[in-house]
Amino acid sequence: MITYIIIGITCLISYQAFNNQDLFDKLSFKPYRVIHNKEYYRLITNGFVHADWNHLFFNMLTLYFFGPYMEQLFTEIYGIYMYIIFYLTSIIASSLISLYMHKDDPRYTAIGASGAINAVIFSYILINPLSTIYFFFAIPIKAFIFAILFLAYSTYMAKKNMDNIGHEAHISGAIYGIIFMILTIPNVLSYFISQFAN
Repeated sequence: MITYIIIGITCLISYQAFNNQDLFDKLSFKPYRVIHNKEYYRLITNGFVHADWNHLFFNMLTLYFFGPYMEQLFTEIYGIYMYIIFYLTSIIASSLISLYMHKDDPRYTAIGASGAINAVIFSYILINPLSTIYFFFAIPIKAFIFAILFLAYSTYMAKKNMDNIGHEAHISGAIYGIIFMILTIPNVLSYFISQFAN
């Protein structure tokens, strides 16, 4: 239920920002303004703004597939609030590397929920490493193999800096998802290993 609410809120805010440049600028992630103007709210709000319909659709569809599973898991162990905390802190965590790298660049801007959604995906993979993930919703691949390939590709592209995609945020979100699970879900690492042993 919370996943669907997050999707609804994100779609609503993103749609409003599509048609309102001032709102887009106000909510987007600008490290320079976070540090120098103390606009810390941008560490959260950027996760609810997207560049266009394709960007929004892909992110929300991915969250639709993986979010409910993680929501149910956190709810069963801690209650619904832990899932909310997980998602919101994932937005923040996925922005930290970019915050450090671009804190003195007034031109740098980033938006999108990709980092938080990668946290959700990688937390899912830690629980279900041998499950099948459909890459680009078409190509079946084992979850743990997808994780390895995704991190390798994101690291390569982050070093090349050849596009406008926030690969650092993708990496940060993925790592945060794993760390959050290890810190909050009892015996998650031993459970992860046991699935390969069995």
